[in-house]
Amino acid sequence: MFEVIIGLEVHVQLNTKSKLWCSCATSFGEEPNTNVCPVCLGLPGALPVLNREAVHKAIQLGTAIDAKINKKSIFNRKNYFYPDLPTGYQISQFEVPVVGMGKVEIDFEDGTSKIIGVTRAHLENDAGKNTHAGDHSQVDLNRAGTPLLEIVSEPDMRSAQEAILYLKKLHSIVRYIDISDANMQEGSFRCDVNVSIRPKGDEKLYTRCEIKNMNSFKFIEKAIKYEVNRQIEAWEDGIYEQEVVQETRLFDVESGETRSMRGKEDAADYRYFPDPDLLPLIITDEMIEKYSDIPELPDQKKERFVKEFGLTEYNAGVICATKDMAYYFEQMMTRGIGGKNAATWLTVELQGRFAEGVSIVNSPVDANKLGDLVKAIEEGTISGKAAKDVLDHLMENSVEVDEAIDTLGLKQVSDDGAILAIIDEILANNEEKVAEYKSGKEKLFGFFVGQTMKASKGSANPQVVNKLLKEKLG
Repeated sequence: MFEVIIGLEVHVQLNTKSKLWCSCATSFGEEPNTNVCPVCLGLPGALPVLNREAVHKAIQLGTAIDAKINKKSIFNRKNYFYPDLPTGYQISQFEVPVVGMGKVEIDFEDGTSKIIGVTRAHLENDAGKNTHAGDHSQVDLNRAGTPLLEIVSEPDMRSAQEAILYLKKLHSIVRYIDISDANMQEGSFRCDVNVSIRPKGDEKLYTRCEIKNMNSFKFIEKAIKYEVNRQIEAWEDGIYEQEVVQETRLFDVESGETRSMRGKEDAADYRYFPDPDLLPLIITDEMIEKYSDIPELPDQKKERFVKEFGLTEYNAGVICATKDMAYYFEQMMTRGIGGKNAATWLTVELQGRFAEGVSIVNSPVDANKLGDLVKAIEEGTISGKAAKDVLDHLMENSVEVDEAIDTLGLKQVSDDGAILAIIDEILANNEEKVAEYKSGKEKLFGFFVGQTMKASKGSANPQVVNKLLKEKLG
């Protein structure tokens, strides 16, 4: 039996308007090599100036993960061949990062939780982007210099599941405090995965392999599982030392396999040294006080939703997992509805109707409309079954809830007189069954309810129908 050891290095692209060391824009999708200047091109005599907003966002992250904020941190040159960094080195932090030890709590489906340690989070500038086609390569330096916050975990994760839970929680925190759009497709939230194994009970850390530049939860999980199996098979076959070496690997999404990219460098290989052009980063108490005032975090919001709206732990967790879903739910609740009904119609009915490419962000039914629909159910204006038809209509038509109900003719009849008229006719046409019911065949009650609902074309309020039938049948 083996134990899996996983540590993650997450790179979060900060959503500042300008790069880390210059005033060039950080906008995504611009024409190649247009957002550049002498500083990010590494031209002689151009000196970098630190982006203050990036520091503020680092403080926010440190606060959110309950980490130590280092009042004095150092910038280093990381000397390693970057073909997409004109300087020939990366400006990063090594000995003293801006954010020290912290923690992230992950939650399992069975209600248990686990603390994953965060070793550090440091500021650094991103590299550019290489594009390889045929026998030539091209480089786009628009991204070079974009501010990154690299968040390094302790090797505390023991399965692919734990790694994904950690990443999703961290992704959620980053979005909640709005330091990044965390768009994985655009590379704003990506990670390097370090994987090793050891026999159960062994305390020694064995050779780890790093899987580089992963930006999909699904592929990260697959890559970890493949790499774990590869290392276990090598151990069991007696070729562990030959097959598992300290290296950087890539994940091939087509084959579902990891493959060797290059030998893994240690810190010494990067030849870190303090950048001679950059002063130490000094963070004052005033800065910490100001920028540690962050929004409500997912765990806090989840706890409040349970207490305030009566949600289950599970439903609150699902809703609060993403910032957009939580804010949508809160807006629904302003319509004066019950929390449990709101949660069901949001997580089951609405999301169940989303086609590919549709999410809570671009839903054709906004929070106010869905809240009004739930309110119409709770007030007895329409039945729950009819509400599903109304929601289908709202998904395709930009109309208000009341208009949709009227258009579909689904308004529920709760008027005693109108329903009594239908009931009297049903009973008059089924005298034999009335007699059978009164002689003890109580199961026939469902027959009378069904006939009444059918005659009203589903518009009669079921609660009123039941009440009036019981009065009539005695």
